[in-house]
Amino acid sequence: MELSYWEYKTWLSNIDYTIVGSGIVGLTTALYLKERFPKAKIIILEKGSLPQGASTKNAGFACFGSASEILADLKSHSQEEVMALVEQRFKGIQLLRKTLGDKNIDFQKLGGHELFLNKDENLYNKCQSAIPELNQLLKPIFGKDIFKTTLNKFAFNAVKEKYISHVEEGQIDTGKLMFSLLQLAVKKQIYILNSIQVITYEQTIAKVAVKTNKFDFTTKNLILSTNGFTSQLIKENVKAVRAQVLITKPIENLKIKGTFHFDEGYFYFRNIDNRILFGGGRNLDFKAEETNKFGQTEIVQKALEDLLKNVILPNQSFKIEHRWSGIMGVGSKKKPIIKQLSNNVFCGVRLGGMGIAIGSLIGKELAELV
Repeated sequence: MELSYWEYKTWLSNIDYTIVGSGIVGLTTALYLKERFPKAKIIILEKGSLPQGASTKNAGFACFGSASEILADLKSHSQEEVMALVEQRFKGIQLLRKTLGDKNIDFQKLGGHELFLNKDENLYNKCQSAIPELNQLLKPIFGKDIFKTTLNKFAFNAVKEKYISHVEEGQIDTGKLMFSLLQLAVKKQIYILNSIQVITYEQTIAKVAVKTNKFDFTTKNLILSTNGFTSQLIKENVKAVRAQVLITKPIENLKIKGTFHFDEGYFYFRNIDNRILFGGGRNLDFKAEETNKFGQTEIVQKALEDLLKNVILPNQSFKIEHRWSGIMGVGSKKKPIIKQLSNNVFCGVRLGGMGIAIGSLIGKELAELV
């Protein structure tokens, strides 16, 4: 890409902070850096024409962890670690709401509900009996009992008559969220360059030399917020996993409201604009879904359609309008990675499918670390 003197002077010279990735973490990091250093020149490089990864591809759940998820986490993490994870998610949502306002992200606290298929008898009984214990464990975070049983009032089929509801969970409009963040960044005179992919970088004595698919330049500091695409640039305990999603056309008199999940969180759905958005199923073929390539597979899409027809909307006709996928960053531990990689290079990655809940908080912590 041939650049003029004016282009280099305006966009690519005297850069204080370069952020790779214009998702929730990248944009929030830029905003908090601008708050700390009002005169700093900050640019964000985004390889897509729009923000990619998970920030614009997710289901819009404002969630903190279901009963089955927390019980599973307690097997592989200490009690203190699990509480820290849940608290981080809760604080992250509060920060996001405070930063942008509920109206701008269409936040609705309709509750998060965990369904249990009839075949999952053991898991159902285990989670039901654990409600008092989980409420006691998490009460210091939420200030009240947050898990309760709810009757199946939306007539889901082939599920237990009661599900476990998290009274503090809600939903947001992902598009409005990202649009609001982008608008705020532009207002703060943060430069956002799209369709620019970072190929490699090199720490020099006092700066970082960056090579992209279009041009080379130097920056005083480089911040990586690429989450599921992290392995393309650095070696950290983060692997990319794909989540497939579909959405129906508008359904007349749709009664379902809230966020729902089942099969230990591997399937999830919600209402949005009189439609059902339904995603998940990577547990059907873990190997195939460990990828940073967007796309759909027959095994997952068929499962989503069958469950939509037989469990979620058993007595309603519907048509599927659109399908897509998103790329998440996960690892052997759920704790996000926020660290300094060298003198002038930093990263905030591995959001573990909880980007909406923790993305803004990770961005704030990353900006404070730099």
